[in-house]
Amino acid sequence: MEEQVLIKTIQIVLADDHALVRDGIRALLEEEKDLEVIAEVSNGNEAIRMVNEKAPDILIIDIRMPEMGGIEAVEKLNIQKTKTKCIILSMHDSEEYILKSVKAGANGYLLKDTDKNEFIKAIHTVEEGGKYFSGDISNVLVNNLLNKSSNLNKTVLSKVPKINEFDLTNKELKVLELILAGYTNKEISEKLNNSKRTIETHRFNLMRKMEVKNLMELSKKARKANLI
Repeated sequence: MEEQVLIKTIQIVLADDHALVRDGIRALLEEEKDLEVIAEVSNGNEAIRMVNEKAPDILIIDIRMPEMGGIEAVEKLNIQKTKTKCIILSMHDSEEYILKSVKAGANGYLLKDTDKNEFIKAIHTVEEGGKYFSGDISNVLVNNLLNKSSNLNKTVLSKVPKINEFDLTNKELKVLELILAGYTNKEISEKLNNSKRTIETHRFNLMRKMEVKNLMELSKKARKANLI
């Protein structure tokens, strides 16, 4: 008689105020045999209550939600010394949000355009007791550390992503640079290791945020704002 191999299931609570986002994340995670979404909530207060009630292995939480945001919720859970580990999943890659999340005690920080493989890797890394920050996020943390430990502040600060007047994310700035360098959506997707559809979404958001209708207007406005 063959011996059955038991698979340890990682139990997860999702916290995001958009039901469609939660549905998408749940569908993605539950394709994995060892991941189980046991609850979904829509704000930080509910996240804290659910963690205390269900004691999941992982809380995946957005930053901006009604009533209480993700950073404050993570901070409160860490004060409670809960065993649940917290991963921030956000569309924001600004230095301010990242550093506040780390200070609050987040075990990981991922952007919402992270691909599935990295997402799953992050969950396993954090569940096993490690920390996980995607490449762009790690760069911000490293630059911040260098800034504190070096007297060459100006040199280091020049490497840290800056908040701009159009509120573009770091990824959008990279896409903008490549668009203006003449690369196609397909070429950009290959360079940034994202799907073509993701790049098309970034391109749409660039045009919308910068209030332009074509490539010429985009280039002119980007140069005027010293974005490139």
